[in-house]
Amino acid sequence: MRSEIQNLSLSAAFRQQTRALHTQAEKSGIVHDLLVGTITRSGYALLMRNLLPVYEAMETALQCRQASPAFERIADPSVYRASAIRADLSTLCGAGWPDTLPVLDAGKRYAARIVAIAAGEGYGLIAHAYARYLGDLNGGQILKRLLNKSLGLKSEALTFYDFPKIADLDRFKEDYRAGIDAAAPYIAEPKPVIEEATWAFEFNIQLSEAVKAAAAHETDPVSDASDSRIPRFGHA
Repeated sequence: MRSEIQNLSLSAAFRQQTRALHTQAEKSGIVHDLLVGTITRSGYALLMRNLLPVYEAMETALQCRQASPAFERIADPSVYRASAIRADLSTLCGAGWPDTLPVLDAGKRYAARIVAIAAGEGYGLIAHAYARYLGDLNGGQILKRLLNKSLGLKSEALTFYDFPKIADLDRFKEDYRAGIDAAAPYIAEPKPVIEEATWAFEFNIQLSEAVKAAAAHETDPVSDASDSRIPRFGHA
């Protein structure tokens, strides 16, 4: 597996490892609904609520490693998303969202995986940063347009897809991949790190499917972006 890093670069090894899962993720659960324009406001709010602990866990762990040579270009606060998610949920659902939007078991498992993988050297975090942040940077503007079209959401409810501290997104994406690749020499055992990218996509797929199942049981959908009512969800 060391040769995979040497021959491909770490980001290319991640991409090769997850190629099929990337396609599967786009066809699964609530993400598929988002892409084809059938997602509901309540379903979208529930998705973001369950991504929040994932980003919180990842960003806390990355922040702790900001001074490490392997992480210094990956632990970049300009890509962190947790604060944007909180702001979007407040806009979508009002101030009471932490109490009434549930964190599903799939969301808890995903966040717990990141906490566990962050133990010790924590190089598996790099795989999760690759899966989440490069996905956000690459697809974010497309998703923002889709959500504006299908749900009528305004920009103040979609700050998750904005990166105000990044002047040139295309250049930044190249630099971020280069930062991931620059971590490779510090990784003594690359095989589990590359395989962790598989788990990153698996947890995303499981969460997407769980959110879709739970959203199907909603009893009080959010009626519009300015409505302060919170959706009540049953558990699938």
